[in-house]
Amino acid sequence: MSEPSVTEIASNESIAVLVVDDEPSNVESLEKIFAREGFRVLVARSAKQALELVRANRVDVMLTDLMMPGTTGLELLRAVKQVAADVEVVLMTAFGSVETAVTAMREGAYDFVEKPLKRASIVKSVRKAAERRKLVVENRSLRSELKRLTSREIVGSSEPWRRVVEVAGQAAPSMATVLILGESGTGKELLARCIHERSPRARGPFVAVNCGAIPESILESELFGHEKGAFTGAISRRDGRFARAAGGTLFLDEIGELSPSVQVKLLRVLQEGEYEPVGGGVVKADVRIVAATNRDLLAEVRAGRFRDDLFYRLNVIALTAPPLRTRRTDIPLLVDHFVSTYAEKNGRTRLAVARGALDRLYDYAWPGNVRELENVIERAVVLARGDTLTEADLPDHVAQSSAADDAIMSFRIGTTLSEIELRVIRETLRYSKADRSLAAQLLGISTRTIYRKLGIVEDGAVDERLD
Repeated sequence: MSEPSVTEIASNESIAVLVVDDEPSNVESLEKIFAREGFRVLVARSAKQALELVRANRVDVMLTDLMMPGTTGLELLRAVKQVAADVEVVLMTAFGSVETAVTAMREGAYDFVEKPLKRASIVKSVRKAAERRKLVVENRSLRSELKRLTSREIVGSSEPWRRVVEVAGQAAPSMATVLILGESGTGKELLARCIHERSPRARGPFVAVNCGAIPESILESELFGHEKGAFTGAISRRDGRFARAAGGTLFLDEIGELSPSVQVKLLRVLQEGEYEPVGGGVVKADVRIVAATNRDLLAEVRAGRFRDDLFYRLNVIALTAPPLRTRRTDIPLLVDHFVSTYAEKNGRTRLAVARGALDRLYDYAWPGNVRELENVIERAVVLARGDTLTEADLPDHVAQSSAADDAIMSFRIGTTLSEIELRVIRETLRYSKADRSLAAQLLGISTRTIYRKLGIVEDGAVDERLD
């Protein structure tokens, strides 16, 4: 005899319950009960049919008999959790026991009810199981969205950037304290998040604190928390950032701004692994510390403004985020990334970037580094009139930038020779209005050399037709 067809009652998007039982009278009774409650009901009279329904339909709660021919309710529970882990399962049986209930709960069952079933209790159990599933699904969705919003993509392929990202990746699995140095806007927090997300603490929180943005008078309380009545205005107990970061990573940005008293307390955390909330007792610190600053901490130590013992505790692994001017070959990649990000964020179609605009972005000095570039691109995407981002869409100070307008080109210490060479060739070409023969004469090199240099740096390969 073939299995009966699936019965589905009500088409609304209320609770979807799957009833599994080999007794037709019990199935019919439960079907009517749940239909009157406005549930969407699916029924199956075997474990095999139940699994097919779970695969093909949205099921919030499965209510299954424990003792069925062939496959038991417990075995079906295990199979369903493999197919759809978020389906809540309620087991029913006329042969209840404490041992069976404990086993069912260990296997992931939400509830365990005994026959004969009582209408009120079975409806209540299924409703609570459905509410739990809804919360689990919503929390998972929120965590996924939060991760998407807070995570930042590591963009760049230049040698300076690749080196620092590689070291960050090597440091991530350890518990070693990391100190990230670099100018403002170079991506120090991005590197800190990279370390956190690749560490064993990735499931824990990532808590960022800008030490320079919090008034000195309340920074200690913000970091370590306080007890009720610890000071005037402390009307209740409050956890600090160390407590909120428990099990995860605490990122202390602008650590060079710490006052001497807070430096002492932070040193104790690094040395002893504990701290004291204001007005409270000793608390164990369960955090991994990553710190960052745009200051020269060694100079601060020599000037007596930063403790040398704290500096050496922080400086276990040191990274220096390179400024954008030393990784200019990453500018096209960063521009592409930010254009895509802000076009999507602002509901615009994908924008192309005109070569002239890209040249201006390449030539600009970027004193604010990647953060400034991101802000410029966001503005340009919002204000762009067409489907191509042009020089007219850039701020005046960027659109008008050109090193060729200057009589003298200057380079910072640390700029690579290949970067200097590329800049000189590009600016000379701009000066000669793209006349490569004239540019070659001005530079004292052959036209073929210009083609070769530009091909290597900009296109990734030399155009063989030019040789």
